[in-house]
Amino acid sequence: MNIAIIGLGYVGLPLSLQFARSGAKVLGLDIDPAKVEALNAGRSYIKHIAPESIKAAVDNRSFVASADFARVREVDAIIICVPTPLNKNREPDISYITDTGRAFAPHLRKGTLVVLESTTYPGTTDEDLRGVIESVSGLKAGTDFHLAFSPEREDPGNPSSVVATIPKVVGGYTPACLKRAMELYSLAIKTLVPVSSCRVAEATKLLENTFRGVNIALVNELKVVYSAMGIDVWEVINAAKTKPFGFMAFYPGPGLGGHCIPIDPFYLTWKAREYGQHTRFIELAGEINTAMPDYVIHRVADALNDRAKSIKGSRILVVGLAYKPNVDDERESPSYVLMERLQQRGASVAYYDPYVPVIKPTREHAHWAGVRSVAWTRDVIGAYDVALIATNHANVNYQELADWAPVIVDTRNAMATVKTKPGQVLKA
Repeated sequence: MNIAIIGLGYVGLPLSLQFARSGAKVLGLDIDPAKVEALNAGRSYIKHIAPESIKAAVDNRSFVASADFARVREVDAIIICVPTPLNKNREPDISYITDTGRAFAPHLRKGTLVVLESTTYPGTTDEDLRGVIESVSGLKAGTDFHLAFSPEREDPGNPSSVVATIPKVVGGYTPACLKRAMELYSLAIKTLVPVSSCRVAEATKLLENTFRGVNIALVNELKVVYSAMGIDVWEVINAAKTKPFGFMAFYPGPGLGGHCIPIDPFYLTWKAREYGQHTRFIELAGEINTAMPDYVIHRVADALNDRAKSIKGSRILVVGLAYKPNVDDERESPSYVLMERLQQRGASVAYYDPYVPVIKPTREHAHWAGVRSVAWTRDVIGAYDVALIATNHANVNYQELADWAPVIVDTRNAMATVKTKPGQVLKA
């Protein structure tokens, strides 16, 4: 089968390589010419994706990248893996999806399967995307072309997360659309989970990420409560997770990051209002999670006050810019919020992250673009008044951090097994 995968980021690129390994011919499409050039040269721009896997797919001609959307006329199926951010008013922005539909629709052949994988609210596939494709192409979904939704379940940086072995939920616009989508994914994915409609599949992904967001909010709230009681929430969680039933461990942090948990629940709350429904529980979880950076700043102030210093005029190093450990993805990272709020209070702020040597341009934090990670040396690290651990990368030497930094504020329990000085580490 010839497949086009549109959007060659953290979702589209691993999916492309999995299909290529499975015997399909994959055309990777992206509007970024730098990505297209890198991939066709066998280079990777994503830390956890080895360039060797890209080069192998390019060399055996099972994968080629292009910016020419007219080439969709060559394929049997199109999979869309583009961003779905929130706009400045915290409302869903599906323009990447609709713009993609407009780009390929003039070249869509009859009989082609179109699958959306981008996380979005129920109704996007069978209303918004379908409407765009039909109006531009003149073809009718379910009759002239097939349409389906299958949510991505990529977990960057998790070595046990393998595209081929993660069960794939698939929903079709019609039963025939579902059948075609199942045939497509069966080429590359071991376990498929068919559901009755595109909307059920869309709602499934929102449930998965809302579940995580709500439970993270719970432990974030308990972190603050237990701290006031003199109880270590990390010890409590480690004890609770020994229960073999009825409990799943979630962990607190400085806030939510990444392209999923901080964003996806708000797609559901926005769509629910269209039906006169108010998702109070989800919105409360969002309020708790977005308040976490303020709590962390308060703990930084406590750590400095204990040494007769204030945030204003202090030099503060944020350790970890990526939103989660062991990846180079800093989208929606709470580290940006921490750095900006510390700067607003008069601190001199820098960061260290072995996965993000230089900050790339982002939509919401463009003014940080070009800023570089500091060097990991005793002289450099020791010159900061506080080291604030925001992301617990596995390849950071936390014993060296304890040896070099005068004060450490730890939001990730990274220092739990490290030998430290009395009073040196404050958990946040």
